[in-house]
Formats: sequence, structure tokens, C-alpha cells
Amino acid sequence: MRRIFLAAIVILAAVAATVAQAGQPTLFRQPSVSKTDIVFTYAGDLWIVPKTGGNARRLTTGIGIETNPYFSPDGKWIAFTGEYDGNYDVYIVPATGGVPRRLTYHPSYDEVSGWTPDGKSVLFSSTRVSSSNYARLYTFNIEGAGLPVEVPLPMAKRGWFSPDGQYIAYEPLSQWQADWKRYRGGQTQPIWIARLSDSTIEKIPRENSNDKCPMWIGDKIYFLSDRNGGVMTLFSYDTKSKRVEQVIENKGPLDIKHASANGDTIVYEQFGAIYILQAGSKNAKKVDIRVAGDFPGVRPRYEKVGDKIANAEISPSGVRAVFEARGEIITVPADKGNARNLTNTPGVMERNPAWSPDGKWIAYFSDESGEYMLHLRDQSGMGEVKKIPLGDGKPGFFSNPVWSPDSKKIAYNRQDITLWYVDIEKGTNVKVDTNPFGTSDDVLLASWSPDSRWIAYAKQLDNRLRAVFLYSTDKNQTYRITDGLGDARHVTFDKSGKYVFFTASTNLGPTISFADLSGIAHQTSRNVYAIVLRNDISSPLAPESDEEKVQPEQRDTPPMPLPSVTPTPAPVASPTPTASPTPAAEQPKPTPAPTPKTAEPTRIDLEDIDQRIILISQIPARNYEGLYAGKPGILYITEIPQAPASGPFGLTLHKFDLSKRSFEQVRAGINNFRISANGEKMLFRQGNVWNMISTTLPTRPGEGVVKTAEMEVYVDPRAEWRQMFNEIWRGERDFFYDPNTHGLDIEKAKKLYAPYLDVIAHRDDLNYLFREMLNQITVGHMYISGGDLPRPGVVPVGLLGADYRIENGRYRFARVYNGENWNPQLRAPLTAPGVNVKAGEYLIAVNGREVKASDNVYKFFESTANKQVVIKVGPNPDGSGAREVTVVPIASEQGLRNLAWIEDNRRMVDKLSGGRLAYVYIPNTSGPGYTSFNRYFFAQTDKHGAVIDERFNGGGLLADYVVEYLNRQQLARIAFRDGKDWNVPAGAIYGPKAMIINELAGSGGDAMPWFFKKLKIGPLIGKRTWGGLIAAFGIPTLMDGGSIRAPNGAVYGLDGEWEVENVGVAPDIEVEFDPALWRQGRDPQIEKAVEYLMAELEKNPPKEYKRPPYPDYHKGTSLGKP
Repeated sequence: MRRIFLAAIVILAAVAATVAQAGQPTLFRQPSVSKTDIVFTYAGDLWIVPKTGGNARRLTTGIGIETNPYFSPDGKWIAFTGEYDGNYDVYIVPATGGVPRRLTYHPSYDEVSGWTPDGKSVLFSSTRVSSSNYARLYTFNIEGAGLPVEVPLPMAKRGWFSPDGQYIAYEPLSQWQADWKRYRGGQTQPIWIARLSDSTIEKIPRENSNDKCPMWIGDKIYFLSDRNGGVMTLFSYDTKSKRVEQVIENKGPLDIKHASANGDTIVYEQFGAIYILQAGSKNAKKVDIRVAGDFPGVRPRYEKVGDKIANAEISPSGVRAVFEARGEIITVPADKGNARNLTNTPGVMERNPAWSPDGKWIAYFSDESGEYMLHLRDQSGMGEVKKIPLGDGKPGFFSNPVWSPDSKKIAYNRQDITLWYVDIEKGTNVKVDTNPFGTSDDVLLASWSPDSRWIAYAKQLDNRLRAVFLYSTDKNQTYRITDGLGDARHVTFDKSGKYVFFTASTNLGPTISFADLSGIAHQTSRNVYAIVLRNDISSPLAPESDEEKVQPEQRDTPPMPLPSVTPTPAPVASPTPTASPTPAAEQPKPTPAPTPKTAEPTRIDLEDIDQRIILISQIPARNYEGLYAGKPGILYITEIPQAPASGPFGLTLHKFDLSKRSFEQVRAGINNFRISANGEKMLFRQGNVWNMISTTLPTRPGEGVVKTAEMEVYVDPRAEWRQMFNEIWRGERDFFYDPNTHGLDIEKAKKLYAPYLDVIAHRDDLNYLFREMLNQITVGHMYISGGDLPRPGVVPVGLLGADYRIENGRYRFARVYNGENWNPQLRAPLTAPGVNVKAGEYLIAVNGREVKASDNVYKFFESTANKQVVIKVGPNPDGSGAREVTVVPIASEQGLRNLAWIEDNRRMVDKLSGGRLAYVYIPNTSGPGYTSFNRYFFAQTDKHGAVIDERFNGGGLLADYVVEYLNRQQLARIAFRDGKDWNVPAGAIYGPKAMIINELAGSGGDAMPWFFKKLKIGPLIGKRTWGGLIAAFGIPTLMDGGSIRAPNGAVYGLDGEWEVENVGVAPDIEVEFDPALWRQGRDPQIEKAVEYLMAELEKNPPKEYKRPPYPDYHKGTSLGKP
């Protein structure tokens, strides 16, 4: 009853808090204005309020998010971007209210940007025909008939037409991180003015500032800019005098985030607050807005969390599993009983549960105090919680708790790559070791000896390989065991205490760095080894030999008495504990303290221990990723298999029996493997199902399924949001590569932004707050995503891989895109065998429904992606000669369009160079980029030079592999008796090279041209790159599944400068991608690259190497030829 009463108070308080009070901040976003009203977004919906302020009225109530509202010029309609069917499309709704009407049905992201001056069409951006990560602008009539009209610009994100409709002021770049404050890399946003008749442009003057939200009023273009002091505020540009003037003074720290206009009225948002301004004035007025309503996003509720498990462990005897889910610690039985929430702490984050070997305690990390501490709770959930501070008093994030077998100590890691253990009874913490490098993969993961006096682990050496270490808790001393000539990982004590197992690789080579592209395709193999800890026992794999036993000689002896006929009872095995269901009226009782068992001391003879390391040859070398000790002499091994063509996906589990010397596969396609302390049960996840089964007995199908579906927690969104707010700042404090957070005082930032927590009514608003506040750090890769966002069901619209034009009252195929129909990622529906649709044919019908020019063609393909559809196509608009074919539409055409763009560019380079130059496109510096480079580079090694195109490169790893191949020099040639001579090295293009770059290449796409330039391979041509060269791992996942980055590995140059981050890589030859030339079918950046390389070939033609004369060792001798 008390909980219900408290919940009711929380609900009432949450509703009251959504009503804006005097002096309270607001989070009203993206305002647009008409003659009488303002529309804005809040809590995922659209709201409308009089220009004078007052009580706002909600216009939309969709499950998804509604954004980017714009009034039509006459104020009758509001166009916006809606997510009603799981995709972002253009909608319009009457300003007076009503049911929104959908205009676009294409599966790409369609984002409203405004209206045409006559109010008959909506202006929006979309990636629908893009070959990469950029958008273009379109207009679409409000009837939604026919095809959108493309604004003739190669790239455009947002725009505003001139009053006469002859020009458009627009933002050309699709910024990757639009909230990056004080950003000065290659994606700083300009505003260009394009004449629509020929696409010639005029640039609003700037010096690398971010200029956004153009609004054309009379002869002036108003816009936002951070050109004065790095804070975004309002400026104007006079199209007649060509002068820029600041309109609003903004001393910060809050940016003006968005602005819009109607007539001579401007409305703008200064982070959550809305202001109104008359053109020509410099005095803006804040609009007092009040909102009240039913906000489901803030209502506390119970929620199932079986699909939100973050960490899992198994009880000592395998009767229960313990899970971390949505910040709670929950145990679930293997068979009988119910799930049990041990913590019940909404708004407190509990992480990484670990069950003590004696079964009594469950340990976990909790931030209840405001910083993480170790909590110990009775496994029954009853009794007081023991709370133990960790480390040396320095706050931080902790992980990987491992109990000692005597249940008296816990080893754990801190985020600063240190290993510690804590004595539970004394509460004392001891630092064991520190990894020398900032990478945390497979280092300092503790394994206890059976007597709880030793810790085994792996740590990196200065050569970056890992070695096995042993730490004595008695002597507080560390001992290195392996030599560091191989990479040793996955260290674990055998339960007998006689051995330590580990894996090691001697072919780690190219994968020694997590960051280098050169290791991406290298398959590392590892062997499993054992360390014999004592010098007085034999190798467990000593040579064996079967020998015949000699029977003893028989002698005459008196007969022995007959044995008793009473059989001796067999020993009774100890029963495995099982969970009993808890009666409804009875709560579980605290677990009594078990009788401690004294383990035999683990003896380790350190002298010559390196000579007692043996290879377990029965275990083949493979790519192993974990070792787990079962019963004495039993080892479980998880392997990363080569990617299967189809399921099951995941790890392969193997078992090795030391006494039998047998190695066998146990399961395939599993993850999250754990084994109970007694070695009799195992826990693992297969697909979305958790299983807990015996390690020795066969399991029937469906047996051992853990009832995670029962897991349920109480969710208080506002409490969660406050916890996540504080967690994020702790994460940046503890993980960000610069301890000074680029000069930002975190406590001051928290004080500035914390009041906004009280007015958040939707998870999307929280992400908006997080983006705003974290980008005060001023760093690339500061990405915020996910969380408990309500999502509508997705209706996947299918695409045919074609461009259309409307002719003769029909849709006609203007271009049919080829694919690689053997590749599922590049399947082209219209070119599949037996389909053979050609450009110029008409689309007559879809699934028997006639398609006319007045229809929206994409509407016919709702819910058809990857499903069979019958289309009727033919050569004539009247349908004569038409045929029906079955096609399978695809969910996205971008892969096909990218392939077509690459091939068009390759043909262009081939034509311009007379076949002398190669064209190699690299879309990113991860797997697809590696594949594309290998495919196109080595296929063109007969060329005399190469155009390397990395425009729109999405990054990934550091492209050492690419630049090393581009920098290859010819060393020799091989002569054969027949055929042409062979180059050494053969995989190279020895002639001149140039790399094309642009603003939408970054991260690894920053590093590649930077390396190319440093090695002086050739010139960079195009535009400056993004300028985001930093490794960005996430802080631990947030309570509701959200993700926040804390960039923790910044790349700097050898001269001691941050050469690329927030700068970008500048071209040697700057070439704008001129919209007017693009409209003529030209690519000025490719043209400049070819022009440069052809001039280089003219100056330095390919070298011809003369084959030397064959040796004649018999000239002038009797054996010589005449």
C-alpha cells in the first residue's frame, strides 16, 4: 500500500513538473511562426501557441517523434517530419488541428525544411537518390501526387527560397555532429545562394564559421552563426550591399539552436526557450509558454526486462542465475520458483553481479551514494546490505568482480586499467597491478587460485604483447611467468591448484593494434598451454604407453573364507540444491552462514617455472576467446569461428578433459558463457534464450531454459534520467582522454544544465539535453543515441533499384541500376534473372493495382521490402505488350547507387586519361573499405597512375594498409622464358597518385589522407576533411540502454600537435564541388585529379627496364656454343 501511495505522489509530481513555471527553464524546440501562432516541438509532439504566449495546445500524439514543423506562408498548414510508421516522412496537418496527412512514402529519411513561396509545395531534404552520406533538397506538392521535384543541387541539407522563388539560400553539408560547439573542421557549415536556373552560387562571406538556418526576408538573408566568439547567434546578410551584420548579441553559454521566419517575423530557440523578433529590430522578446498534458514518458510503471540483460552470472551450484537488467540485480531459478529482484532501487544503477562461491552473497557495484561502491546483499534479498568503498578513495567505474574461492575477497578492475582486490571482512583494498597501455581488452582479468592466495592474470608488456603474471596476496608481490614472445591471454587456474591454463598466439602480428586496418582480415590463431605450478609433479601430458601386465605366479594356498553376500552400499552423492517456490505469504529468509571449507594450499615453485609450461597439443590452434575452469582437470574453451554463411551465430564452446586428453565440441552459436563454481552447471545465451544446463548429463530440447521473461522491474523515468545525467558526467570525468575535459568545469556544466531535468517529458528531450551539454567539451565523436525511446511498428517500404520519370500519364523507368546479384547486399530487383526490366519501360501495375502519374508510386510498395511482388511492365503507356514479372524489392537502394557512382567515376577517369589511370574508391576504413580497395586497386595494377577517391569516407580504422600499398616502390623484375616479365613487388601501381578528399570524409577518413600527405605519395585534391580523429569508446551502457561516447584515444602528430582533431586535413589543391559544373554532368574534383596526374606522366613517363643479357659462362670454351 505504501508503494502505491508513493507511486501516486510521483505521478502527480511528474505531471505538475511539465507545466512551465516562472523562472523555470523550458525545452521547447524548433519553433516556426505564422501571423498569429507559433508551432514548436516538445515531448516528441507538436504544440501550437499564440505569438503572444500562453497555454500551448498539443497538435500531434503519435507514438514516434514529430519534428521540424514549418507553417505554410498563409499559416493554414503545418508541414513536419513524422515517424508514424517507423520511418521519417513528410506530413502536413491543418494549423487548426486534425489528422496528419502523409505526403512521402520513400524509406529514406525525409526531413522538412520549409515551403515554396506560393505555399503549394513542401521543401524537404532526403537521401533517397544519394550514393553516400549526403542529402539533397526536394519540393513536393501538398496533394502528394506524382514525384517530388529535385532542387538542382548536388548536396543540400536545409534551405529557404527567395520571395520570387528564383533563388535558394541553403546549407550544402549534412553535418555528422551538428551540435559540436566551437567546431572548426572541414564540415563547418556555409550558406550558399544558388540561382535555380543554372545552379551558379554565391557564398555568404565567412571565415570558417558555422552558418545555419537561412531565412530570406526581402533583400536580406537572416541566419545563425558562431562567427563571433564561438556562440551561435543571429546575423543578417544584405544581398544588395553584400554586408554581414550581427542582429542579436549572445554572450552565451547557450546557443541559439534554431530559427525560422514568416513574413517579417522571426522566431528562434535559444536552447529550449523561444523568442520572437521583427525583421529590422535587434530587440527580441521571450515568449512565455505554458504546457500541460498527459505525458506517458514520465509515468512510473512496471516493465519486463528479460530482453535488457546487460550482465549475467550463475550461482555456485547452478540452481539460479543472477542478471543485471535496467540497473537492477535479479536472480532467476533454473526450474522452480520465481524471479527475485534483490535491489528494487529505481534511479540507482547496480552493475556486474557476482555470486559468492559459498552461495550466501551476491556482490555488485552500486552508485546509490553518488559514486560507485561495492554492495553485498544476501542472495535471498533479505537483511542489510554491506557497503564497501573501493580503490584508494578515488571515485570511478568498476567492473569484472571475481570472488576468491573462500568467499573472503573480491578482485575487480577500475577504469584506469588497474587491478585491485578487496578484503570483505576488513574492507581494505589492495592494488595488484596496472596495464601500461590504455587498451583494456583481455588484460588484468583475475583468476583466483583454489586456496585464494594467488591471482593470475595477463598484462601487456612494452612490446604490446601480453604475458602471464601471478600475484601473491601473502607477499603483495607480482611475478611474470611468460617471456612475452607470444601474446598470452585468458589466464585461469585449474580447480586442482596444480596448473594455470592460458592461450597464446605467435601470429598476432598485424592485429597487434586495435586501430590499424592492416589487421582487419588477419585470422589470429591461439594454442592452449598449461603451467605446471609445482616442481615435484609430472606433466599432466607426460608420455603414455600401454603395457601388458604380468600375472603373479599362482601358489598352493589354503582356501580363503567366502565373502559376505551382503552387498556394500554405494556411496550416496550429495544432492544438488534446488530452489523451492516461495509461498506467497512467506518471504525468503536470510541465508545462514555456510561452514567454510579449507582448501589445500596452492603451492607455486617459481624457480624455472618457465620450463614447466607445456603445450596442450590435443587442443588444435584456433581463434579462442576465453578459458573457463570446470571441475579439476576440466577446461571449457570458447572459440570465435569464421563467420558462417548462416546461423547459428556466436561462439563455439569446447570441452577439454585433461585426464582423458580429449577435446570435444559442446555447443555452437552461444554467447555469455558462465560455469558454476562446482563445475556442474553452465549458463549461456543462445539467440535470445538463456539456458542453464548440466555440464555432464545430456539435455533434452527445451530443457534448462531460464525464465527471464518473468523478470520485471519498477521504472521511474524521472529518477532514471537524473541518475543518467550524473552518470554521464562521471563517465566523461573518468574516461575522457583529457583529464581536464578540454578546460570544461564539469561541476559548472552540471549546475547549468541540471534544472532542465525537471521539464523533460520524453526520452528524446533527454538526448537533446545530453547532446547540448556534452558538446560543450568540444570534441569529435561525441555521439549520443538510443535509450528507452517509444517506437512505432515499422512498415518497410520496398524499392526496385530504379529512377523514375513521369511521361504519358505513367511512371517510366529512367534508369535501372545494376547490382551484383550474387551478393545479397547489392541485389538489384529489376536485373534478376527472368525479370530483365529495362530503362524506358513503363510501370503499369503493382500486385494488380494500376499505377498512374497522379499516384504516389512508393505507396504501392508499402510493406513489400524483401517480399515477392508482381509488377506489370511494358514498352507502351497504354499497357499493350506488357508482361508480368515477380520481383523482390529491397529496403534501401544506397548500395546500388553507390556502385553506380563508383562505376561512372571509373569510366570517367578511364575516358579522361585515355585508359592510363586507375580509379580506386574507398568508402570507409573498415571492412567495406578494405574490400573495395583490394578489389579496385589490384585489378588495375596495369595502369600508369591512380586516382584514389576517399570522398564521403565514413572512417573506421587507421588506414596504414592502404597508404603502405600506395607507397610501394618497384624493387626488381623477374624474367621468365616465355611471357612478360614480372614486377617485384607485383601488387603495386608505381606511377603518380592523387587522392580526392571532401568535407564528408572523416575519422579514419581524416587519417588516410593525413598519412598519404605525410608520406608524400601525392597531392590531396578537393576540400578539407571533417577533423574528427579520435578513438571514441562508449562509457558503460546507460540504465535504459542509451549510449554515450567518451572519446578516450586522441591522435596527435609527431611534432607534438593535435594536427587533425577539430581541424581536418587540408587539400594541396583546393577544388570546390561546383553545383553549376555538376549540373552539366561534370565532376570538377575528378577532372583536376586527372589533369594533375596526366601532367605528371608527361613529365615523368613510366620507366622501361631493360632485361640484361643472358649469362654465357662457356664462351670461348670447348663446351660453348658456336
